[in-house]
Parts: sequence; structure tokens; C-alpha cells
Amino acid sequence: MKNTQFEEARKRHWKIMGEALVKNLTDKGFDAVYTGSAEEALEKILDLIPDGASVGVPGSVTIREVGAMEALEKKGCSVIHHWDPSLTGENRLQRLQDELLADFYLTSCNAVTRDGMIVGIDGNGNRVSGMAWGKNTIIFVIGMNKVVGSIDEAVSRTRNTATPPNAMRLNMTLPCTKAGRCVDCNSQERVCRALLILERATGGRKSHVIMVGESLGF
Repeated sequence: MKNTQFEEARKRHWKIMGEALVKNLTDKGFDAVYTGSAEEALEKILDLIPDGASVGVPGSVTIREVGAMEALEKKGCSVIHHWDPSLTGENRLQRLQDELLADFYLTSCNAVTRDGMIVGIDGNGNRVSGMAWGKNTIIFVIGMNKVVGSIDEAVSRTRNTATPPNAMRLNMTLPCTKAGRCVDCNSQERVCRALLILERATGGRKSHVIMVGESLGF
């Protein structure tokens, strides 16, 4: 059972951090906001994405935790994602491509620095590709648990905090799932192969960031 006093202190702390981070993200070209809960974040997502739009969702636990996919489908959006176990071979590759071509790209990241740089790691490269460039609008939804102090800490978080449990979620038997941290393996099934650091919002598209005062994703 959670202690409400402790929880309130954590929420206040995250709000102070989050509002400072929003300013730094805004200075770096992102349209950033802070929300106190997953429910508020979902409302913001639904405000940004119009009825009937197509929405690409890569392998993001955060987006699924806030309930965005079901809520978007209810408002008539076409939600495109590759987490369908029936997809194999060329069909799965096509779905990965279709995610990138949707009107909106809805994702999270693995870490964000306090000065406003966003870091992601990926196995196939599809997610970091969509994070870096697109003709569409990108929306990042990021839990405050992913905030770190520096790029070095962000890279460490992607490898040691985010990747092992993500591999466990996929029921993979990689060295990191046994060690509980990255061991820089050469496994054919390695899920961290492409690392992206967004120092600023990239050109040619609208980039939104919704910071959330909750622990979300890996």
C-alpha cells in the first residue's frame, strides 16, 4: 500500500523537475508540456491527434501503458503497429514501414537529460529512424522515471535499465537478461544496435513532448 505523503512528495519533486525540463525542451525546439498523470497525458494525446488520423506506434511500452492505442481507435484513428504475433516475414517488415509513414508517430524514449536531449536505443532501427526524421508529426510521451543528468547517464540507462527488462518482456535469453545489465554482447538476437541522441528537435516536422509525472515504460 502506497504512503500518500511519500507519493505527494514524489509528485511535487517530479513537477518541479518536469517544468524545468519542459522549458529546456522548448528551448531546443520541442513543443513540450508537463502532465501530472497518465490520464492527463492521454487527454493531451487525444487533443493533438484528430479523429480519423493514422498513427504509427512502434515498440513502446509507455504508449500502451497510458492506453493510447485503444483510445485512438475509439475516435476512429487507424493505429498501425507491429506487435501482432501473426505478422511474419514481409508482412511484418511492411508494417514497420507503415508505422513510419503514418500521419502521427507516437512513441517514447529510453532516457531524457535534464537539459533536454532525448535518447533512444533500438534493435531493428525502425523506432530511432522514426524519432529522427519524418514528414509526419512526432509525439513523445516520457515518464519522469527516465530523466537523467547527462548524456553518459542517458546512454547507461538505455543499456542497463531499459534494455534488459525489455528483452525479458520478449522472453529472450540474451546475456543481459541473465546478468541484469548490458554486457555488450554479439548475440544475433541483440536488441540494442542503434543509438540515437536528439540534441534538438529535428527539422521539417512538428515535434511534441509530453512529460508525465509517473513511472512509465522501461
